[in-house]
Amino acid sequence: MSIDWVTVLAQIANFLVLVWLLKRFLYKPILNGIDSREAEIAAQMSEAARAQQKAAAAEADFVAQKQQLLAGQAALVEQVRQKAEQQRDALLTEAREKLEQERQDTLAHLSRERERFTTELYKASAETLYQLAGRALHDLADERLEEHIALHVVSQLTPLSEELASAADNAEEAVATTHAPLPEGARQEVKAALQALVPGLPLRFATDDSQSPGLVLRIGSTQLDWTVDSYTDELVGLLEERLASGESGRMRDHGE
Repeated sequence: MSIDWVTVLAQIANFLVLVWLLKRFLYKPILNGIDSREAEIAAQMSEAARAQQKAAAAEADFVAQKQQLLAGQAALVEQVRQKAEQQRDALLTEAREKLEQERQDTLAHLSRERERFTTELYKASAETLYQLAGRALHDLADERLEEHIALHVVSQLTPLSEELASAADNAEEAVATTHAPLPEGARQEVKAALQALVPGLPLRFATDDSQSPGLVLRIGSTQLDWTVDSYTDELVGLLEERLASGESGRMRDHGE
C-alpha cells in the first residue's frame, strides 16, 4: 500500500489552518469573554466586599451610637433622679427646719406667756401677802411688839453710826416716835445706844396713833423707820427685785 504524501501534507495543512482559524475566531473570543467575565465577577466580588465592610462599619457605628445614646440616656435619667432626690432632701430639710423653728417659736411664746403669768402671779401674791401681812401685823401689834422692835433697833444703830453723826451736826434733838408709849426699860436701852453713838444729843420719845406700829427715829432731816409698814414694804421690794432679776424663774424651776 502506497502513501499519498500530497494528500497527507494537504490534510496537515488543512488541520493547521483549521487550528489557526479556531484559535483566531473561536477560542480567543471565548477566552477573552471568560477573562472579561472573571474580571467582572472579581470586580463585583470586590464591590460586594467593600459594601459588606461599609455595612459592617455602619452597623458598628450604629451599635456604638445606640450604646452611647443608651449610656447618655441612663446618665440623664440618673442625673434627673439625683437632682430629684436633692430637691426632695432640700424640701424635707427646709420643712424640718421650718417645723423646728415654729416649734421653737411656740415654745418661746409659751415660755414668755408662762413667765408673764408667773410674774403677774408673783406680783399679785406679793401684793396679797403685803396686804395680809400688814393687816395681820396691825391686828397683832401691841406694846410688846413695839418693845421688841425698839430693842431690835438698838442692835441696828451701830452700823448707822456715821449717818447718825452726820445728821446730828445740824439737829438739836432726836425724836423717837412709836404708835404706843414704850416701856421705860426699852426707852433707856434706846437712849443709851444712841448716846453711845452720838454723845450729847438729847432724845425725846413721842407717840402717834396714826403711825404704823414700830419705831421711827428722826434726827434733823434724817428719818429711819422700823415699823410694820417699813418691814412689809421691804418684803415687797425684795419680791419685786427677785422678779426683776429672774429669781422667780429659778424658784419656779426648782419647784417643778
